[in-house]
Amino acid sequence: MAEPTEDVTYRHEDWYAQELVDRHFVRCSFFHVDLTEAISQRAIFTECVFGNVAFNASRHTDSAFTRCTFKRCNLFEAEFTGCKLVGSSFDQCDLRPLRISGGDWSFVALPGADLRGVSITDVRMREVDLTGANLTDATVTGADLSGAQLHSSRLSGADLRGSDLTALDPTVVERAGAIVDAEQAIVLAQALGFQIR
Repeated sequence: MAEPTEDVTYRHEDWYAQELVDRHFVRCSFFHVDLTEAISQRAIFTECVFGNVAFNASRHTDSAFTRCTFKRCNLFEAEFTGCKLVGSSFDQCDLRPLRISGGDWSFVALPGADLRGVSITDVRMREVDLTGANLTDATVTGADLSGAQLHSSRLSGADLRGSDLTALDPTVVERAGAIVDAEQAIVLAQALGFQIR
């Protein structure tokens, strides 16, 4: 791993298709940086700020964005594989279509996010804030959503099979057509006060 780059501000830079391998950024700010089709591998971003950054069609593998802030960023067709985003927040970002596979997105703030049709598989998302998020027709399978904030989220048509839904109150979400497995159905029935015998 390279020596960390600390407290640097990047503005209006063209990092199109850059390969960020084993790079480490600490408390850096990125404003209007073009990371379209960029690739990161084992890169670490700690407490960084991303404002109006284009992550379009970027690919991130085994990278970490911990306690980072994303504001008005475009993640159209971005992919995160085995990445750690613990404690990061997304505000007014374009997040679709987005593909997340594996990794740890616990304590991530995504309130009100438009996540229609995104793919989230086998991701740890403990205590993630999805308050008011729109997950219509999304795939959220094998995700650890324990302690998640899901109030007023829209789950219509979403595939939720294999995910931990113990934090889900079925009465405060839109759920028409959401797909669950038999084990989850029991958890949801119990949340509604039914006794399973």
